[in-house]
Amino acid sequence: MLNRKELVQAIRSEGGMSRRLWMEFTLAAAAIPTLGLHESTASEVAFADDPFSLGVASGDPDSTSVVLWTRLAPEPLTPYGGMPAHSVPVRWQVAEDQGFTQVVRSGTTLATPQLGHSVHQVVQGLKPDHWYWYRFLCGDAESPIGRTRTMPRRDVLPEKLRFAFASCQNYEQGLYTAYESMAQEHPDLVFFLGDYIYEYEAGRTGKIRSHLGAEIESLGDYRIRYSQYRSDPLLKGMHAQCPWFLTWDDHEFDNNCACDVSEERDVDPLSYLQRRANAYQAYYEMMPLRPESLPRGPHMQLYRQASFGRLANFAILDTRQYRTDQPNDDRKSPLNEAACAVENSLLGSEQRGWLRSELLSSQGTWNVLAQQVMMGAAGFRGKEDSELNYSMDQWPGAYAERGALLEFMRDRRVPNPIVLTGDIHSNWVNDLRIDDREGDQPVVATEFVATSISSGGNGVDKIATHDQLLADNPGVRFHNAQRGYVLCTVTPKQWVSDYVVMDQVTSPGGKATRRASFTVESGTPGVQ
Repeated sequence: MLNRKELVQAIRSEGGMSRRLWMEFTLAAAAIPTLGLHESTASEVAFADDPFSLGVASGDPDSTSVVLWTRLAPEPLTPYGGMPAHSVPVRWQVAEDQGFTQVVRSGTTLATPQLGHSVHQVVQGLKPDHWYWYRFLCGDAESPIGRTRTMPRRDVLPEKLRFAFASCQNYEQGLYTAYESMAQEHPDLVFFLGDYIYEYEAGRTGKIRSHLGAEIESLGDYRIRYSQYRSDPLLKGMHAQCPWFLTWDDHEFDNNCACDVSEERDVDPLSYLQRRANAYQAYYEMMPLRPESLPRGPHMQLYRQASFGRLANFAILDTRQYRTDQPNDDRKSPLNEAACAVENSLLGSEQRGWLRSELLSSQGTWNVLAQQVMMGAAGFRGKEDSELNYSMDQWPGAYAERGALLEFMRDRRVPNPIVLTGDIHSNWVNDLRIDDREGDQPVVATEFVATSISSGGNGVDKIATHDQLLADNPGVRFHNAQRGYVLCTVTPKQWVSDYVVMDQVTSPGGKATRRASFTVESGTPGVQ
């Protein structure tokens, strides 16, 4: 069995996974269900329990289409959801009104057992910049009604966009009360930036609610974990409010995964790849993603582009699947030679090239990177440390790539770059420089970091080292460690980010307040 270092070397050989490992994985892949989209037989099913127990969702809209999602699961906390081993026809409807008296699009699709009887219906031919209602029907069962919308045409400059972004919703550590507040804001869109589920065994991370079973590894395990999370009524309700754009971080698969290897020692590489294939398939099954994201074994195309007319262009990134191994054994470290090595990457060469092309061709007034880990270089000083230490799992672990990206945006004069981030279970506002340690360098972009929905429990308003943190890091403009989300209001002239925090999430009745608000003026980098 290869250890972590040997596996990294094997995967890096010949520019990627070694031929031996790939051939061995291909032989082992017989244990992974085929991701088929059609079956020759399909029949109606009579349901004793609600097949729409996991609700409905929509996502990845463009100006004329949107993805509608549901999954048939009358017994959601079982590996197959209580469904038979054959395809089931599901009818869908899109209407101009909530009463469905003006149905504008409808049809029938197949929910197949290969994809856990999930439905990813791409509805075409819709009006740009328009709200719709949708529902599914199967047998005599009817789903909840969802609301969705299309984006404005790419040549139109809208007056305003309001969206929320969030991340990190550990089921064991808190309630999803933040979604109740978010729903009352009626945003146009939601961006979810990773850690939709946590893979840990029951009771490892908290006692507010409990995961089911051991640490998840099989496809059935991942399906049950997603179903447990999706059974939460506040999360289901927010999905039905508006379309979501989603990307993952590490806990959708394995904590701090990088370079195709686990943080755990002595992990068999073939078992690791099979587990990743299981995780990726379950993620696709449970999210409103387009068919282009259908996994290919342990690989899945998730980075993509979206635009809200000419107001905002979004590059939705994947900083987890293609990254190199964390330097300095993934310990908080100074920005030393290992952290600044030019070969370190969070994006990988192909995604990095795609991102640069997107930034060059964008016609957006605001150019937004929706991604996972913090780009601002925030150093922490221990009691006996003379140097600042930085997280190697975040962008400081690829400091040269980070600096080159910011330099690219500066030199190409990319208009109004904004970075949206999750992961860190705390709120941050960071002015980004090519080298964040040099406070006299010009600001290139602004980063807004959203705290967690529930991960970490209630949190605190200010950490004990708050003042020292701001004094040591000239780019950090705000820090807060409560739970919540960020609500963004975007116009051609201004970007406003409101930080909404919950007073507590460990028992029902948490109250939401606007903790702080920050503005970026178009054409002027840095927050006001």
